[in-house]
Amino acid sequence: MALQTWFIYLVAVLGLSITPGPNGLLALTHGALHGPRMALFTILGGVTGFIGLIALAMFGLGALLQVSADALLVLKWVGGCYLVWLGVQLWRAPALHPDAVAAQDTPRGATLFRQGLLAAISNPKVLLFYGAFLPQFIDPERALPTQFLVMALSFAAVEFLVELSLARLAHRIRPWLERGGKRFNRVCGTFFAAIGASLPMTH
Repeated sequence: MALQTWFIYLVAVLGLSITPGPNGLLALTHGALHGPRMALFTILGGVTGFIGLIALAMFGLGALLQVSADALLVLKWVGGCYLVWLGVQLWRAPALHPDAVAAQDTPRGATLFRQGLLAAISNPKVLLFYGAFLPQFIDPERALPTQFLVMALSFAAVEFLVELSLARLAHRIRPWLERGGKRFNRVCGTFFAAIGASLPMTH
């Protein structure tokens, strides 16, 4: 990949990462509830999922899904159901209390990693986007594995920094979130449920 092409790709990836989405919202939520250190597991799970989707798009699955309505419909329903379930869990979560969260409610890192991973791979629109977006930057004269590594690592770095910034910001405004109590959980839960419910109806 030429340096100029990589720079354009990097700018495009930055725009994609700062656009509100399920993983950014999840990093913000976990940063507020559990602190930025624990939110790192969530972020790493999401980044891992995105790298997997980039790999699938780079090696042909993105193109397959674009011509297979049945496969896309299944992915939309599965992804939508998971995000709705995650929204319901956030809606039902108790109000934020520092002592209780520290002593009882902080989940294991593996749980947070899994939530971040599933939030990333459950959105089929991301896979379709990669299937249409990445080929624009592919140089057919260069080795595909090398280009995949450059694109995947660049995206992972940008996404990691953006989500970590969200998690750190959320933790700093934690006193305000505590005063908001259950409303914060319900707002985040509603956003997740709305995103999940809209996925199966998109074209």
